[in-house]
Amino acid sequence: MAAQVKVRYTPQEYLALERQAEFKSEYMRGEIFAMADAGEDHNLIAVNIVSELRNQLKGRPCRVYPSDMRVWLPAYEKYTYPDVTVVCGEAQFQDAVRDTLLNPTVIIEVLSPSTEKHDRRKKFESYKSLSSVTDYILVATDEALLDHFVRQPHEQWLLTTARGRDSQLPITNIGSTLWLSEVYDKVDFAAD
Repeated sequence: MAAQVKVRYTPQEYLALERQAEFKSEYMRGEIFAMADAGEDHNLIAVNIVSELRNQLKGRPCRVYPSDMRVWLPAYEKYTYPDVTVVCGEAQFQDAVRDTLLNPTVIIEVLSPSTEKHDRRKKFESYKSLSSVTDYILVATDEALLDHFVRQPHEQWLLTTARGRDSQLPITNIGSTLWLSEVYDKVDFAAD
């Protein structure tokens, strides 16, 4: 049996393919990984967060992007699609197409059983490499729970957890708050 040849792509080849593709894929050091489809709870939570942050940041110099906005992580030669991205100040893009951010301020990932370990470790490690990132928030889908990592001096990160629908999570770096009752609006854990 012949060995299968592993195809490797340059970042430019990936972007050309991705911009024509029907489905999203992430990229890391020459390899392309298809993204799994998200379920109802995941989508409801992501839309709720985008809506809440957009309303709170109206009239301020911050923009909220849903999961179709790609982020480039040059230190890891990696392209990702965070579930929610906030940029405060002027957004910087990789090129004139304006579909790949270089300077996210807040990155939010809605967890799923298949991605939680990766999002908590490897993705977080790569997001830390962007000096613009001040906050990284992980959102559970099986209970009302947010883990909030805030950049501190000397590349330290402070973890705060908000648990329960009557809790709130301040994001002081952008002057916003996520109320878990809003984040989990219409999400029924009992139905899972």
